[in-house]
Formats: sequence, structure tokens, C-alpha cells
Amino acid sequence: MRILLLLALSALIIGMLWLWTGRFHTTKPRPLDPAFIRLTPLEVSALPLATRFDMPMGSERGAFIYNARPFRIERHLGDDLNGIGGGNSDLGDSVYAAAAGRVVYTGSPGPGWGKMILIAHRLPDGDELGPVVQTMYAHLDSIRVQVGQNLQRGHEIGTVGTAEGAYLAHLHFEVRLGPYVNPGQGYADTPLNRLAPEQFIRAHQTAGSDILNPPPEKD
Repeated sequence: MRILLLLALSALIIGMLWLWTGRFHTTKPRPLDPAFIRLTPLEVSALPLATRFDMPMGSERGAFIYNARPFRIERHLGDDLNGIGGGNSDLGDSVYAAAAGRVVYTGSPGPGWGKMILIAHRLPDGDELGPVVQTMYAHLDSIRVQVGQNLQRGHEIGTVGTAEGAYLAHLHFEVRLGPYVNPGQGYADTPLNRLAPEQFIRAHQTAGSDILNPPPEKD
């Protein structure tokens, strides 16, 4: 009996010491690493179906823009799209959703990015790339959509910016494979999950060069 009382008293003392020291050594929970945020299979299946992709600036076929820094040049993970006037001539120009999809991220993820939008798109069954890709639009001057909003191809989502004055005005545009919603980085030694934007869009325009097929009317 005396042994049991001694064990109980020891446990009580240890518990009190643990609570006391815990008051002074509380560890704050770490923020969730965005690399682990991903769309669930149910969310992917509910995405708008993207049957055609177009360039996010210029005319229906991307006229009046040029690619100032293509994919993988100097480790670049996207295309830098500029208005043909160069410099800041395209500052404030409209940026459009490249295809039907859902906005999964808006914000300013860090220095050098400016404002950013991520749109997730469900590809048609049988597409060799899989069920979902995401398009990313960065260095924006303004954002005109909200997370969770469904969009049609050609919907105005924002305007061309300078990443808060970090660069001359242009659009950093990426195409990403998979469901991970992560602002990520713009340069890397390997392509990571990025696809060549111009090549991807050429393969997914699904219209002849003589068919402009303008985007649906805006809401």
C-alpha cells in the first residue's frame, strides 16, 4: 500500500513539474508548408473542363505580345510575356484566364513575385498529361478574381504589373502539372512540375489557325 501511495505521489509531482515547465517552453505550431496543400480527387473532378487553352495576353491567338524570356532559359520556369511596345508599355494591360478553370490561389507570396493567381483546370479524359494542370500568372498589378471562382476561357483576371517595381512590366506565365497548390519558385536547375507554356498551349488550342474562336462573353 505504501509503495502505491509513493508511486502516485511521484506521478503527481512529475505531472505538476511538466505543466509548470510547459508554461515557459510552449512551442508555437509551425505554419503549414504550402508544398503539402493539394486538391483532393473530389475537388479535381469538380473543376470546370478545359477543352481549349489560349495565350493569356493580346488577341485570341496571342498577337501583340512576345516572349521576352522563354521557359528554361537561364533556369526560368515560365514564359515572360510582354506587349510589343516593350518597356512598361503593357503596364495595366488585361490578363485573361488561359482556359476554363477555378481560381485556387490569389495573393502576394513573397519578394519578386508581386501579385499572383493560380487557376486549376481539368483536362479532358484521355489527355496524356493527366487529370489536372494549373496556370500561374505573376507580377500582376491588380487581381480581379477570388479564390473558389469558376472562370471561362478569356475571363479578365487581372492586369500586367511590375512585381511592385521589381521589373519592367510583364506577365510571368507558367503551366504546372498536378494538383499541388504551391506558389513555389520562378527559377530552378530542373523543370520541376512545370511545362513549356507556349508548347502546351499550341498542343491544346484545338482550333485551326484560320479559326479565331473568341472566348465566351464575360460575366
